[in-house]
Amino acid sequence: MDKIETAEKIKKMISESLRIPEDMLAYDAELFGGDIGLDSVDSLEIIAGIDDLFGVNMTGVDKVNFRDINSLTAYVMENAGK
Repeated sequence: MDKIETAEKIKKMISESLRIPEDMLAYDAELFGGDIGLDSVDSLEIIAGIDDLFGVNMTGVDKVNFRDINSLTAYVMENAGK
């Protein structure tokens, strides 16, 4: 799976599970700051979604990996199959 395909799957998962329109989710939009405004409960949904989609456990991962879809994608790409 390539980076673009992975990013699209993450974007779709966030859109569906958190009910955020996909057009609001730019790859570099700050998920937990002013751009999207997610909270810690939302991060649990993202953790569960990443685990379900890619088999990558993000529990306890540094928050820098949750900054935006690009950083989530990079983390998944680095840790898939481990």
